[in-house]
Amino acid sequence: MDKTEEMLELWCSALGIEFITAEAEEVYKKRTKRIADVIQLKVPDRVPYCPFIGFFPAKYAGITPGEAMYDYDKAYMAWKRFITDFQPDSIINYHYAFSGPVFEALSYKQLKWPGHGVDPNHTYQFIEGEYMKADEYEAFIEDPSDFIIRTYLPRTCGALEELKKLPPIHETISYYLGLCTATVPAIGIPEVAGAIESLLKAGKENFGWETTLSSFNKEMKGSGFPLHFSSGSAAPYDVIGDFFRGTRGIMIDMYRNPDRLLEAIKKVTPWMVQMGVSGSKTGRSPIVDIDLHKGADGFMSLEQFKTFYWPSLRAVMLGLIDEGLIPELFIEGDYTSRLEVIGDIPRGKVIYHFESTDIFKAKEVLGDHICIKGNVPHSLLCTGTPGEVKDYCKKLIDVVGKGGGFIMDAGACIDEAKIENIKAMTNFTKEYGTYQ
Repeated sequence: MDKTEEMLELWCSALGIEFITAEAEEVYKKRTKRIADVIQLKVPDRVPYCPFIGFFPAKYAGITPGEAMYDYDKAYMAWKRFITDFQPDSIINYHYAFSGPVFEALSYKQLKWPGHGVDPNHTYQFIEGEYMKADEYEAFIEDPSDFIIRTYLPRTCGALEELKKLPPIHETISYYLGLCTATVPAIGIPEVAGAIESLLKAGKENFGWETTLSSFNKEMKGSGFPLHFSSGSAAPYDVIGDFFRGTRGIMIDMYRNPDRLLEAIKKVTPWMVQMGVSGSKTGRSPIVDIDLHKGADGFMSLEQFKTFYWPSLRAVMLGLIDEGLIPELFIEGDYTSRLEVIGDIPRGKVIYHFESTDIFKAKEVLGDHICIKGNVPHSLLCTGTPGEVKDYCKKLIDVVGKGGGFIMDAGACIDEAKIENIKAMTNFTKEYGTYQ
């Protein structure tokens, strides 16, 4: 038995979970086995239904996304209602409805969120920016923690702007009084002290939010619903592009500053492995979420993908696989031209969740060694009829689900959709997606 099999077996054993009934324990083990089988390309009893849920439970329960972010009890009950009514094979908790008060305490600049920059009924809007300038690669690479604390955070969080007044972090070890002569005096500056107080306020608020999430996870698992993700990670190229250089900046860097870009990507790659591994230790599910943002057709050529994007992403995936974890790539955009490249991964060790890639072509190219997930179009879920949704799901089950290796889901995170269409996707999968 290899490490992946060991981790999946541990997940299926439900070790340490306090179930409310014997029936809940039985159904939990059936659900985890169904997903474990499909990941390993075995034929399960039926196609697993594991929806990637965003703010849809809020809509279903009659509250706004904005309310969910500021009233943790309302979020708890909304997600519980959705899970109880739809009975998915695995669940995603309401961590997507992040704490609005935490964002406020930090004066966070990289997101607009429901009720703060966007309508309370709508989802997040990411704010692009060059939070690291093109000439700052060297500072980031040489001392990334110092750069993040004294340059990056002051640019991304208004409440932390005065952290730029701190001395270089390495000066803490300047002779034996470095802490007292450099760092402590800087923290005593009123503006810097105010930034530290903002961090403490955000931390206390986040602790309360995390406490309710922990209670939610315990109740849902005890009721028979396994968590789908235990942790998350990212493609190293996306880390640099999303958070530091921005889409425009990193695209230019591929031409003007390729060596420094590759060096920065190499720097963050082991961090992404560590992130996925450390999170999995507390969540029990061996599946690690990796959302891909900037590697699709239209963002870079196939040759650039092979140079700047895939090698480091593959290294992260292999690092997680070595620990027995299962990377699940949420592949945003169209990767049809990249299917041969991304197939270079061990058999039965990953999940590829496709948004707009030709999923039927993906089945031809990847289906013999990679579990495929998705891709009911959001356009269909938002504007179509239940009959049209069923027809599309039938084609997915008949073609992509043939012989196993397929998980039913929407093409992307479900924020907006007709309730009757989500019901149609759910019920049809369970009724039709059985293997004789």
